[in-house]
Amino acid sequence: MHSVPTIETERLILRPYRRDDFVAYAALFADPEVTRFVGGIPFSREQAWTRFLRQIGMWHYFGFGFFALQDRETGQFIGEAGFHDLHRGISPSVEGTMETGWALSPRSHGQGLATEAVTAAIKWGDQHFPSLKKTCIIDIGNRASLRVASKLQFKETARTTYHGANVILLER
Repeated sequence: MHSVPTIETERLILRPYRRDDFVAYAALFADPEVTRFVGGIPFSREQAWTRFLRQIGMWHYFGFGFFALQDRETGQFIGEAGFHDLHRGISPSVEGTMETGWALSPRSHGQGLATEAVTAAIKWGDQHFPSLKKTCIIDIGNRASLRVASKLQFKETARTTYHGANVILLER
């Protein structure tokens, strides 16, 4: 089993998920603003639990995964960021890459926290998995995430559909 590192930035702690994060995690993914570009429908508690466990389990099989994001000042769970390989049925395929993603609570939007978190995660990923491509899939309407990806030097490689949504595939 791979251990999940803890990374500190100026305003955040990227750390392993804890079981007591689940209440805040379920609330995050029940928020229509958060899920607008993640399937478009708020998650049930059961769906949130499945995603929560998936994020934790990714570390076991791949040696990378998502981090829980904790606000350094308040200690509150505010979201997640990191990597996964979901074996998506999407063309072109991103399987075998470190698909990069992030989701933050709406009260944390617009403060540069996603950029701060993903910058730290990518730095870690580049150190530990230098040969793996970093990719991301972003809904064409998600301007905020497209700005974050651009700041992080992700470049568009393709446009396609995934589960009925028009998405942009990016790579760095």
